[in-house]
Amino acid sequence: MSKNYSFNSKEEFIKLVQTEILTSSEVLEELQISRQSLNSLVKRGKLIPIKELPRDRMFLREDVEVRKEAAKDLNAKYRPYDE
Repeated sequence: MSKNYSFNSKEEFIKLVQTEILTSSEVLEELQISRQSLNSLVKRGKLIPIKELPRDRMFLREDVEVRKEAAKDLNAKYRPYDE
């Protein structure tokens, strides 16, 4: 479920960005995937960036965590011997 965000100050907004927005590199580390895998997820619409820059993308932490849970479920279903 999506969160609603509200800010009473610039500092609150900055804190939210620092805690809830991830760069591509942070997503790679969080999901433990390669840059090619991240590009594939984006291309297939499985993970949608909230902003695309010339050399980076930004993602909501919430979306990355949903993807991480989905990956766990898929691994359990299709690769049960890996555990």
